[in-house]
Amino acid sequence: MRDTGLNEAINAAGGISGLARQLGISQPSVSNWKKVPAERVVAIEALTGVRRAVLRPDLYGEGSDVAVEPMMEIDEIEAARAQQYALLAALLVRAPNAEMLKKLSGLRGDATPLGVAHAALGEAASRTDVTTVEREYFNLFIGLGRGEILPYASYYLTGFLHERPLARLRDDLNRLGIERSEGNYEPEDHAAILCEIMASLASGRFPAAPGADREIFEKHMAPWIGRFFADVARAESADFYRCVGALGQVFVEIETEAFALPT
Repeated sequence: MRDTGLNEAINAAGGISGLARQLGISQPSVSNWKKVPAERVVAIEALTGVRRAVLRPDLYGEGSDVAVEPMMEIDEIEAARAQQYALLAALLVRAPNAEMLKKLSGLRGDATPLGVAHAALGEAASRTDVTTVEREYFNLFIGLGRGEILPYASYYLTGFLHERPLARLRDDLNRLGIERSEGNYEPEDHAAILCEIMASLASGRFPAAPGADREIFEKHMAPWIGRFFADVARAESADFYRCVGALGQVFVEIETEAFALPT
């Protein structure tokens, strides 16, 4: 029997198939869940708007008796980082649905570069629709044969898929105890998956040692992810996703500068 949080996520996504489609995994995988997997909480919150405390109250709710509760006591900066990575992961794993576009259209920002990027993304969401953005996503990342952009570290670093960058990433994820999600058929060096991993590390959802997020970012994202977002921002097929690329560029610059600071 599915728990309440999972049922709310399924209803918000328009059914099991809708949730599976938004996550980019198979429908049977979601059908087999009894509750939302811990590693999927951040992404599902971003996609459906159902709060993590509802999705997994045992992990995020008040009075939780789960041993990982202390890891949830993160400061505002780490929480904001996790939310930003989760947003990018949600937008890169698949095109936003109508509900997500509606939420994005309400984004506002201050005069900082990140605030300006958020406001531009909100404006772009308000002027597009589901059919248009799905076609845009398909042309960018899937295509007939291949999309305009291949969002994989191996491709950016070697020109080929499933090369040494992916193997090295898998070695590091295995050492950190981060396992591949059931039903996820994309390689782990996909930009969306890396952003989801960073969201979980920043939020404390993955019980990794301090500095694990810095290691993943510096070894497996910094060498290529900025170029990837720049390519998205200037892609011929992009309109809405130009703003996603611009937001990614700004955020990667902020992360790069922050990790360069002495600890």
